[in-house]
Amino acid sequence: MSVLHLLGTAGEGGAETYFLDLVSALRRAGVPEAAAIRPNAGREAALAAAGVPVETLTFGGPLDLFTRRKAGAFARREGVKVALAWMNRAARHTPKGPWARIGRLGGYYNLKYYRGFDYLVANTEDIADWIVGQGWPAGQVSCIPNFAAAPDEAAALDRATLSTPEDAPLLLAMGRLHESKAHDVTLQALTELPDAVLWIAGVGPLEGKLKSLAQALGVADRVRFLGWRTDASALYRAADVCVFPSRYEPLGNVVIKAWAHGLPVIAAASQGPKALIEDGQDGLLVPVDDPSALAAAVRRVLSEPLLKVRLTQHGLARVEAEFSEAAVVAAWRALFADYGVG
Repeated sequence: MSVLHLLGTAGEGGAETYFLDLVSALRRAGVPEAAAIRPNAGREAALAAAGVPVETLTFGGPLDLFTRRKAGAFARREGVKVALAWMNRAARHTPKGPWARIGRLGGYYNLKYYRGFDYLVANTEDIADWIVGQGWPAGQVSCIPNFAAAPDEAAALDRATLSTPEDAPLLLAMGRLHESKAHDVTLQALTELPDAVLWIAGVGPLEGKLKSLAQALGVADRVRFLGWRTDASALYRAADVCVFPSRYEPLGNVVIKAWAHGLPVIAAASQGPKALIEDGQDGLLVPVDDPSALAAAVRRVLSEPLLKVRLTQHGLARVEAEFSEAAVVAAWRALFADYGVG
């Protein structure tokens, strides 16, 4: 009896990356799984390599009359006991059947897509509380956080491959090239960090605008736009500081990943990072939309070795205690067991 994961997005981003991370981790733990996704060659290959049966579906708009029916047929063939919907588009197309329907929410989503679902899982306590505040029964929602891991075999990327001097302070920014991620703030901060180099890993609609801004600010020669990367661990290991100035962020998975790699993190005090980070202990928080404060925090981390050690050690301890793969997989397995998945 298996779990069917449904993912209706086609692009690349943090949620899609974590989808593969969790599905793969559950598979390693012996959970029988299948996946229904929109066509994406990379995800299809990764799921196949993990031994997870895959069905590609359209996951279209309200007039899509076929995805739900095809997903239901696939679920029956796979003996599904739990259908787990990742985000709204998947929830819209999750079929009814002799299985439980569970929604996995990584943000403050519109709950209309989850009407009739048996259970909701939030990846932060704040989102779980918000769901209950919207009228969802408290006994049908819980928090299971994301996990982060740093593969032992992942070596630091050779800086020379990205024309980056070995002795330059290297800042790493991860996330979609979107207004919410505030990469423009990091570019402005870079004007106050004349020796630093910035790597930005991500894709999105603002790529052209951000490249133009880097040129206008006079920092383009110290910025590397890396696009979508599948070697995130190598990037984390190569950097000196992770900068994460998001204007809006319900969780802040980048924070957890930086911790897992022993990389000090500086984040804007938006909703998710502010709830995650204990300022001055496992990370530094700066005001939202404040490039000078971000630059000052970077200078502080680079110039205070004891602070850097404290931030990295406490971050690693947080991952081990709260965000380890073993703990998160155990929580999901316990939930699935309630619905008959062994």
